[in-house]
Amino acid sequence: HVQLVESGGGSVQAGGSLRLSCAASGFPLNRYFLAWFRQAPGKEREGVAAIDRAGAPTYTYAVAGRFTIAKGQAKHTLYLQMYSLKPEDTAMYYCAADPRGLGLLSPGYYKYWGQGTQVTVS
Repeated sequence: HVQLVESGGGSVQAGGSLRLSCAASGFPLNRYFLAWFRQAPGKEREGVAAIDRAGAPTYTYAVAGRFTIAKGQAKHTLYLQMYSLKPEDTAMYYCAADPRGLGLLSPGYYKYWGQGTQVTVS
């Protein structure tokens, strides 16, 4: 069955960097659309970055130029490299997967979710 397990979150000072990982299993990585979402307390879950089957990325405006999404085919892992972190990036970060690609940064279009990893920027 499909399983997504995030790791790499933590606490960092503003301006710092983190790399999140999402270990994927139970499906072929190159046949699914993959994405990172985040949710801060009291706010809706928002799409941060997505990557399609061909590897083309999409970013929300707030992180474009600071975050990079990538697939590690050999390790069957999705990554989110985050640079120049800001306090407003503080949230629980989730990876998600879906075979359809109906809405790259829309949480409602993703069937499979990880449990999340916390990122705190102070």
